[in-house]
Amino acid sequence: MSLTDTYFAEMSGALRAAGIFQPCLVLDLDRLDHNIAAIKAKFATGLDLRLVDKSLPCLPLIDYIRAAFATDRLMTFHLPISAEMLKVFPQVDLLLGKPMPVAGARHALTKGVLAGLGEATSRIVWLIDTEERLAAYGSLAAELDRELRVCFEVDVGLHRGGISDPDSLARAVSALANYPRLKCEGVMAYEAHIGHIPKLLGGPAKAGVKAISLFRQYVACLAADQRKILNLGGSSTALLYDSWVGANELSIGSAFMLPTDFDVPSLSQLRPAAFIATPILKVVDVQAPGLDQRSWLLQKLGLLPRRGCFLYGGKWMAKPVHPVGMKTDKTFGFSTNQQFMALPDNVNVGPDDYAFLRPTQSEFVLQQFGSIQVYSGGKFVEQWAALPFS
Repeated sequence: MSLTDTYFAEMSGALRAAGIFQPCLVLDLDRLDHNIAAIKAKFATGLDLRLVDKSLPCLPLIDYIRAAFATDRLMTFHLPISAEMLKVFPQVDLLLGKPMPVAGARHALTKGVLAGLGEATSRIVWLIDTEERLAAYGSLAAELDRELRVCFEVDVGLHRGGISDPDSLARAVSALANYPRLKCEGVMAYEAHIGHIPKLLGGPAKAGVKAISLFRQYVACLAADQRKILNLGGSSTALLYDSWVGANELSIGSAFMLPTDFDVPSLSQLRPAAFIATPILKVVDVQAPGLDQRSWLLQKLGLLPRRGCFLYGGKWMAKPVHPVGMKTDKTFGFSTNQQFMALPDNVNVGPDDYAFLRPTQSEFVLQQFGSIQVYSGGKFVEQWAALPFS
C-alpha cells in the first residue's frame, strides 16, 4: 500500500503531459487491476458478487469490474442512477440498498425516472424494513396492478433500522399473504459494525459470529422460493467470509478504490487506486492573518506552521498524502477555492507542482469532478464520465 515520492513525481509528469492543470480525480487502473485480482483471490467460493453502485458512480468503472467478475448483480441507492443502470446494462438485477419512500417509488414508476422503461423496472428489488412499509408497498403494487419484487432488510447488530429480530421477520413473511402482488426475493443484512466492536465487549470476532448467527435465523424464516437473494457483507467485511456464512452473495464497492475509511486489516492486501490531484498555487512563509510580524510567537508555541501552500480548490473529503508531511490547517479556514495546507519546513515544492490527496470515501467524491482521469502505465489513457448526482 506504500505510496512513494517517485510514484507521485511520475503521476505529476503525466498530468503535465496530458495538459491537466486543475483539480481532478485520478483512477490508477493498474492498482484497480491489482485490487480486482486480490479480491478475487479472497472472495468466498460459490458466492456471487453484488457491486455497490453508489461507491463506484461511473458507468465505465462499473462495467470494467462487472466484466472482471462476470456479475450482473448491483446494489443501488438513488433512483436516477438506478434508471441509468437499467438503460445501460440490460441484464443487471438491482437490489435497493435502502428503503425508498413509497411516494417516491410511485412517482418514479409512473411519472419520474423509471417511467417509460417498461419491463426493465421488473429488474428492481425494493427494500422493506418494517411491516408498515410492507403494507405500503403492497398497496402500491395493487394500485399499479403489477408485481413488485421485494427483499427484507434485517438487523444483525448494526442497528441502523430494518426488521429487528427473526420473530418479526416471520410475521412479515406471513403478512405477505395479504399482498399477492408482492414477491419476496430474500433478505439483505449489513454488518459494518463488527470491525469496530472493542475487545472489552467481545471484539470483532464475537460480533461477527453473532451477526452470522442472526443472519441464518432470518434466512430460516423464508421458504425455499423466497431465498433468491441472501445478501450480506460490505467492503470492510465481505472478504472475512467463506462459503459457510449462509449467504449466496456479498456486496462490495469502495474496496476496489480503497479510500482511507477502508484502511482496515481485512483489506490490507489492497492498494489505494483513487486520488485527488491538484496544482499548488502558492508556497508561503506563513503569517497569521492580521498578526504580521508577530506570527513568530504562535510559531514558537507550535500553534502556527512556518511554511504552507494554497491549493487549487479544496475542502474535499480527502486526506493529504503528497508532498509528504502536508497537513490540513485551520489558520485560514477551509476553502473550496484556495485551501491552505501546512508544509514541513524542509519540503521542496513550489507553485505549479501538484499536491495529492486520498478520498476518505469513493461515493460522492468520485462525482465531484465530472469525470475521472484514468492513469495506466505511467500516462493518462482515458477519461471516464462520472454519473451525475441526479
